[in-house]
Amino acid sequence: MGLFSFLTKEIAMDLGTANTIIIHNDRVVVDEPSIVAIERSTGKVIAVGKRAQMMHGKTHENIKTIRPLRDGVIADFQAAEVMMREMIRMIPENHSVFPQSLRMVISIPSGITEVEERAVKDSAEQAGAKEIRLIHEPMAAAIGIGIDVLEPTGNMIVDIGGGTCEIAVIALGGIVTNESIRIAGDDFNDDIEEYMKKQHNINIGERTAERVKIEVGAALTDLENPPADYAVHGRDMLTGIPKEVKVNYAEIAQCLDKSISKIEAAVLHALEMTPPELSADIYRTGIYLAGGGSLLRGLDKRISQKTKLPVYVAEDPLRAVARGSGIALKNFDKFTFLIK
Repeated sequence: MGLFSFLTKEIAMDLGTANTIIIHNDRVVVDEPSIVAIERSTGKVIAVGKRAQMMHGKTHENIKTIRPLRDGVIADFQAAEVMMREMIRMIPENHSVFPQSLRMVISIPSGITEVEERAVKDSAEQAGAKEIRLIHEPMAAAIGIGIDVLEPTGNMIVDIGGGTCEIAVIALGGIVTNESIRIAGDDFNDDIEEYMKKQHNINIGERTAERVKIEVGAALTDLENPPADYAVHGRDMLTGIPKEVKVNYAEIAQCLDKSISKIEAAVLHALEMTPPELSADIYRTGIYLAGGGSLLRGLDKRISQKTKLPVYVAEDPLRAVARGSGIALKNFDKFTFLIK
């Protein structure tokens, strides 16, 4: 904090496929779905975040809803820029006489290419950021969980977001082995949509699939305290009339099995690639789960059964990456692993 610290506004952003979280002054000030609603004829932005999410799948031809990020990276450049700018505007202002310059830390997937990295930076610059640092999501998640990443001990983080699942072994402030697969929350939703079509002859939308996942989603077919059955509403594929179908957690666990198996395989692959000294550390410390996907019932147990290692879910896993980015923001020049 220098003499002119009031001239810079410092924010940390977890730019996610499903949700974007902004931290300012160690507080979560914005937590919104990553979605924009745009008027087709004029290209004007109608809504961003929760309001746009409510319109998703319910629009007429003059409104389109866009999710600017796909698989953890920017798919629609202009929409991403608009979304970032609007979300930065949502931060409650402390009005300063002088124009403030923005300093940002943004989290990115670890399996990202240089071009995709560039896109994130350009969008942030267009949205008004002067100084930008990027941080890999598993790294941010580790910091957010409260692990001392600079120590010479190995820790394994599995961050299951909306678009990507990031698996990393971290030691000495760097990522030693890293596995990034594009199977995550969105794929779980697709699996549920597909299953409802095949099994129950009912068409459901993305938002309904998301609700099903939250209400009765599971990774194991036998849970200790199972959730109640959930009534799903959609369109009957044979008659075209709206109808209701009751689903239980066991059938959802079955339909998600394939995607979860792929995540397990990636975890095992990352463990195979780990240097033996770090493997010894991981045997002691276990595996940490972060990201919204880690809230799936029984997922920690299932990965634990597969790897024979203790598995811990971070507290408030949805915000672990954002919290870590916020801590990295305080150590803007000290943390050497921040990407310029």
